[in-house]
This record gives sequence, C-alpha cells and structure tokens, in this order.
Amino acid sequence: MTAAPLIRENVSDKVASALRAMIVDGRLAAGERINEVHLAATLGVSRTPLREALSGLCSEGALTSAPGRGYTVKALSLVEFEQIYAIRPILDPEALRLAGIPPRARIERLERLNQKLASASDSERFIALDDDWHLALLADCPNQVLMDLIKTFMLRTRRYEIGLMREARQVTRGTEDHVRILTALREGNLKAACAALKHNLESGRADVVAWLSRR
Repeated sequence: MTAAPLIRENVSDKVASALRAMIVDGRLAAGERINEVHLAATLGVSRTPLREALSGLCSEGALTSAPGRGYTVKALSLVEFEQIYAIRPILDPEALRLAGIPPRARIERLERLNQKLASASDSERFIALDDDWHLALLADCPNQVLMDLIKTFMLRTRRYEIGLMREARQVTRGTEDHVRILTALREGNLKAACAALKHNLESGRADVVAWLSRR
C-alpha cells in the first residue's frame, strides 16, 4: 500500500479523499483493519486529522468501528448500493415539491454551477459540485428533517459515486438532466421538474451495478 504524502491544507478532508480512493481501487481491502500508525506515516499526516477522516468515513458507511478493534474497511456491496441508491429518488423530489419554484437568481446560480460540473474532470470535485447543486436546488425546503436525511444519503453513496465517475459519459448525462430540471423550473412546471429530478437520481444505477459486478 503506497500513497504520496499529502500537503497540509484542509488535511482531514484530503485524508478522507485519499482513503476513499484507496478503498475504491482496493489498496485498502474489504475487511482490512486500519493500522493508524502505518497509515498516518504512509499519507504523511499526524494521527489527529487521520482520526477525523476515519470518523467521517465511518459515518459515510465506508468503515465500521468496534471497541478495542478500531476501524475496519467495509466492502462495497451491490446489495447495500441497491438499498441506498433507491432512497434519494424518493426524498429529493418531495423536498423540491415542498421547496417550490426557486427564485430567478437561484436558477441562474444553478446554471452556473452546472457549467462548472460539465467541465469537472476530477471525480471528487464533480461529486462535491453535484452535491452543492442539489442542495442549492432544495434550499427552500421547509422540512429540515427531510434535508438532513438527504445529506446523510449523499454521504452514504459517495464511495459508489467515485467508482461511477470512472465512466465519463455519466458526467454528461448528469449535467444534461440538470438542464432539463432547470428548463422545467424556468417554465414554472414544478411537477415536470420533480419528475426530471427523480430521473436524474435514478439514471446512474445501471452504470454502478455494472461496475460493482466487474469488481
């Protein structure tokens, strides 16, 4: 297991990003117990930001923890993916229905964000921008519990999405879906926007299933 030392800027976020990549490509194998001393030395960081990153990845479902055993890598699972991925196509359209048509300034901001998405080549940056886009779309949802659930599932799907981003055509499809959502909102058609949002959140399933099946 090798990795380049990390620049000390937003260290815990950079550590988490590096660890996600190591889990996806198998450098941290499913079932492997995390040796914090060795991993901190490999990444060139202290154990404090490493522990922050490990705790965050545990919340995302990428790791498990047990008293006296520390952290263990959780396997990517087709069963888990199918269960997790089915949730947001239910939650997000309902949040948009409750939020209603965004103001024009927000729609224009969403269009600018989508342009950044279209030019993003790094998978982690694309996923972060995509999350920002969806949260901005739903910003006026009055149900905070619903929004908290959506944020939780954003984290739970992240390591699967990193694998999906290896399929370049999926990036284009996502941004085109966003254009359809924004077009419906500009036309004042909330029902069509909710339907397009549901399609957007379902559209990556087949690519992830194929990727998981090849692993």
